[in-house]
Amino acid sequence: MEEKTFQRIKELTELQGTSGFEHEIRAYMEQHMEPLVDELQYDGLGGVFGLRNHEEADAPRVMVAAHMDEVGFMLTQIQENGLFKVVPLGGWNPYVVSAQRFTLKTRKGNYPCISSSVPPHLLRGTSGQKQLEVTDILFDAGFESRAEAESYGVLPGDTIVPLVETIKTANGKNIISKSWDNRYGCAVVLEALEALKEEKLGHTLIAGANVQEEVGLRGTKGSVHKFNPDLFFAVDCSAADDTVTKNGTFGHLGEGTLMRIYDPGLITLPRLREYLLDTAETNNIPYQYFVSKGGTDAGAAHTSNDGIPSTVIGVVGRYIHTHQTMFSIKDYEAAKEMLIHTLKGLDKSTVNTIVYGK
Repeated sequence: MEEKTFQRIKELTELQGTSGFEHEIRAYMEQHMEPLVDELQYDGLGGVFGLRNHEEADAPRVMVAAHMDEVGFMLTQIQENGLFKVVPLGGWNPYVVSAQRFTLKTRKGNYPCISSSVPPHLLRGTSGQKQLEVTDILFDAGFESRAEAESYGVLPGDTIVPLVETIKTANGKNIISKSWDNRYGCAVVLEALEALKEEKLGHTLIAGANVQEEVGLRGTKGSVHKFNPDLFFAVDCSAADDTVTKNGTFGHLGEGTLMRIYDPGLITLPRLREYLLDTAETNNIPYQYFVSKGGTDAGAAHTSNDGIPSTVIGVVGRYIHTHQTMFSIKDYEAAKEMLIHTLKGLDKSTVNTIVYGK
């Protein structure tokens, strides 16, 4: 991986923005997309997309969408002792939340914050900690009272986001960070736009990032209505399942980009799957078939408008939706090549074949 790419990944993954509060990531995407596209446009919820317009008005419209939000928390109550109650924004395993470092983001500034835990000393002589829910965990920014917290500008509705440094593993083959779901997509969109800057495409390209994916694929509904694409590609990160066995599991680090054939919200259409398989085989791009228990923005896109053939060009990460995700540089490079070559090959005839079979 080039150092420039690693630095981009580091910058994007260290930015902090949970669902509905994606402004830091949006500003980064705006800055880096603007020189690579004809224009920037926005949907009403805050998704940002760069358009490369084809000279023919009836050229197919191809949409590539990351999502900017990461899982986090919203502060719902400030207790009298200055600690906070929260609700999760996105899916969290409650057993990975405690005793971690976060940033509390308020109207007056950003403050260090940690999640509470029960020391083993206080569990002695008891039956142990009860079954844990995320909403049982308190967050602590060191304020001594509700009044003191409020004097620093803390209000219900503020957000709390993981604070993590992005680093490489010792062998240089993997990266450890927060928010690879889905700053992967943001990074790969920017890199594809750079790679295709001088390329004449056979379609109008709409590439960028949605908001609020982690809370029900909300941003996609507005953006696909606005841009009305003929094809939709989500670029997103999914959960690896390879720490115990690779026998019978889906999502293995280092085995290439994902060929998603099914998830609870999406069945990739056969002609679209065949196009992606042909693209991967022709360009010697490593890939792995993937069946997911979770969904992506493609699940919302494909049932929008009049029905939009949709799929995912993805990667896996271990331990996603936590503070620390591990992902493979090799997988990222494969996904990047897959996206670039997929977009290069799409023209009016190919899109008509995918959509209509003729």
